Amino acid sequence: METITIIALVHFLITYVLLLALPKYRPYVALVSALIFVIYLNFSFKEVFYAIDWNVILMIAGTMGIVYLFIESKMPALLADKIIAKTPNVKWAIIALSLLSGLISAFVDNVATVLMIAPIALTISKKLNISPVKSIIAIAITSNLQGAATLVGDTTSILLGSHAGLNFLDFFYDIERSKIGMFFVVQAGAIASTLVLLWVLRKDKQKIESLEMTEVEDYGPTVFLILMIVLLIMASFIEDKPQITNGLITMGLFVIGVFYNYARTYDRKVFINSIKSIDYFTILLLMGLFVVIEGITKVGVVDEIAKFISKTSTNPFIIFTIIVWVSVLISAFVDNIPYVATMLPVTAIIANKTGVDPFLLYYGLLCGATLGGNLTPIGASANITGIGILRKEGYEVSAGQFMKISVPFTLAAVTTGYILVWLIWH
Repeated sequence: METITIIALVHFLITYVLLLALPKYRPYVALVSALIFVIYLNFSFKEVFYAIDWNVILMIAGTMGIVYLFIESKMPALLADKIIAKTPNVKWAIIALSLLSGLISAFVDNVATVLMIAPIALTISKKLNISPVKSIIAIAITSNLQGAATLVGDTTSILLGSHAGLNFLDFFYDIERSKIGMFFVVQAGAIASTLVLLWVLRKDKQKIESLEMTEVEDYGPTVFLILMIVLLIMASFIEDKPQITNGLITMGLFVIGVFYNYARTYDRKVFINSIKSIDYFTILLLMGLFVVIEGITKVGVVDEIAKFISKTSTNPFIIFTIIVWVSVLISAFVDNIPYVATMLPVTAIIANKTGVDPFLLYYGLLCGATLGGNLTPIGASANITGIGILRKEGYEVSAGQFMKISVPFTLAAVTTGYILVWLIWH
């Protein structure tokens, strides 16, 4: 391993230790770390610009804006009232929200899902005067889990589909190979992890009493939100679309929504409040992390990890096991997109050398890398977003507090997926 690679690895490890240890200062840690990478790797402005996933940044900002209008319309309050009326206690209310989050996340980006569902959880918590921390964490980690269920649920699924030539239906049933796809594996993992959530929430038995239903006077923001979901799903089927398509959809609808709101109220504060609704803390954190990840990718840290795995053994079960569980560990701290992009061709080479079905390793990689991001609060953008929402509400979530829920949840889901993928594809 070259000296520059070792230096980058140490730098990267220090960065993530500080991110875990200093939750209030995460954007500053990420931005300073990114600046150091830029300096000693001599990044050009163009390289820095393209290192940042502007589609994600625009989508987060646009969705935050749309969700702000959605909240102002009082629709989340009405949905909260309906959930309160149908659930006997806090535990089942959180389970209901997490299942709703998972359903949406199978077709819409995980971050967008969290931004849609979190306001409902916040409203329920405020009405019952309880902490929203558990419910927001449950929503975030469930959205990450279901992102692997379909071709359009997560970027890693899209990468796999492109590399392996999979279409939307192959994730349900692979007709060519006569085997069930990742969707049903994820659902089995969801059942196991939901049982874990029920155990984690076993003491949250506060009774929920039905309250008077909130009246919604303006359904415009709800229409914009539904339209956003529909357009994001439709865009996922378009081939060779611009990389920032989803970001442009959400930002465009946000801008239209702001002007719609102004036309309805003629209040100029609509513009100011809409701009303030965007969580710049989270956006700056992600921008810094994108540059840091580009840095460790450029100097070969990710490549060295991939080479190490490929040289460990030729036994199919051992290779499969290593790919799944090392992916879980790495994705707990590293963005899984560059990791999966790097590992896909590596798994293809390993499969060719060992004679094992490449889809066994592909799905093992997807299972470990996508679900593994749930282990830590910085392992997935949805987790970062959820914690950002809580911070904005005055709740600082420690790594230990997050992992008390996320670790058993993730282990249940990954273990279930690990067993099923091996049984189906071996």
